[in-house]
Amino acid sequence: MVLTACVLASSMAFIDATALPVVLPRLRSEFGVDLVAVQWVLNGYMLALASLTMIGGALADVYGKARMLALGCLLFGLASAACAMAPSSAWLIAARIMQGASAAIVTPASLALIGATYPHAERNRAIGIWAAASALTTAGGPVLGGWLTETFGWPSVFWINPPIAVVTVGLLLISAPKDGGIQRKFDVIGAVILASALGALAWALSQIGPHDVQVAGDVSNHSGTELTIVAGLGIVGLAIYAFWEQRSKHPMTPPRLVKNRAFLGLNLATLMIYGAVSIMFFLLPFDLLDRRGLPATDAGLAFLPFALSIGLLSGVFGGLADRFGARTMLVAGPTGAALAYVWMAFAQKEALILGVIAPMTLLGLSFAVLVAPLTASVLSSIDEVDEGLASGINNAASRIAQLAGVALAAGVASFESGYAVGLALAAATSVVGALIAAISPTAGAKSGGV
Repeated sequence: MVLTACVLASSMAFIDATALPVVLPRLRSEFGVDLVAVQWVLNGYMLALASLTMIGGALADVYGKARMLALGCLLFGLASAACAMAPSSAWLIAARIMQGASAAIVTPASLALIGATYPHAERNRAIGIWAAASALTTAGGPVLGGWLTETFGWPSVFWINPPIAVVTVGLLLISAPKDGGIQRKFDVIGAVILASALGALAWALSQIGPHDVQVAGDVSNHSGTELTIVAGLGIVGLAIYAFWEQRSKHPMTPPRLVKNRAFLGLNLATLMIYGAVSIMFFLLPFDLLDRRGLPATDAGLAFLPFALSIGLLSGVFGGLADRFGARTMLVAGPTGAALAYVWMAFAQKEALILGVIAPMTLLGLSFAVLVAPLTASVLSSIDEVDEGLASGINNAASRIAQLAGVALAAGVASFESGYAVGLALAAATSVVGALIAAISPTAGAKSGGV
């Protein structure tokens, strides 16, 4: 039941993240606001999640994984109710920020609780099931969001979360192992510095992507100087955080994590792998909608092979990691992804089946191979007392990588051959991720061993 609770908890966050885009036109019409305002319904959630995920993981270590997961679920349910009852766009944006902050607790705490509950021999498969459920709920988010909005109105997209939160908390009370956390003070000053730095960096990266376009007369535009300054402040903030942590009596990021080559290597591989796939996710819709002329619904269906492959096979491949070792899976996965990107680049003029559906299926299979072993290796590379923080760091790495990938893709999209160039960049980045994973000490272990 612990795994069920963790899956339900994370599913709330994943469904909301993908269901909301289809609701935005209705929100814009109902509240009578411009595109910039309604875009913050998405951005507010994303910025809170990206900037607070590491802190959420650290809180899970200090105060108990099951306890913080239950608290995160309750807060997410309350924030969802606040979204559903929003009388204005400002109220909705504030509630979405609260949702993002709650998700920043739920996501790392759920993974850390899985790591603490299941022994090494079962961890890969459990994480594979978690990843599979996450992929399926992510893929189903737009469909569910569209149906609920058309049938019951946009508030229903948020009203589905409170009952899930209550059920999840009930399961945790019944089945979660006792975990009082560790005897360590929480580094409040370090948390404030880190949240500010990551928030600034995430905001700057998010504004380089698809938001700087004119749609229906609305313009969301920021000068390059402004974005550079904010990004620079974020980087300086991270340096200040590192300086503070070295001198803090109770650092949020213990020195043992900073010196852990396996942990650092696997997170660097995460940056490369998720940065690469976000480049593809940014560029492919332009090819489908603009060059191929597909309707939006058909274009969305082109992504289903990716999500379904992960959803159906992550648990299977997670179990195989126990037999073949994590290194084999972590090299094969990113390498297969790189081949998929190259395939798409060279098959741009081919029919949809050969040029998109087939390589997207290969990409989904590749991610099904790597998702569970990568997460299990990250958790296995550190001590149990740091599993929440480690999960938070790995989640933050994937979020920042996705934003950076979109920024890189936006930089090449304006070129005539931008699609091919971007996919080539994605392939190269994915190969680098495979090489890093190959030399990571933990990646050579079986069944998540160290």
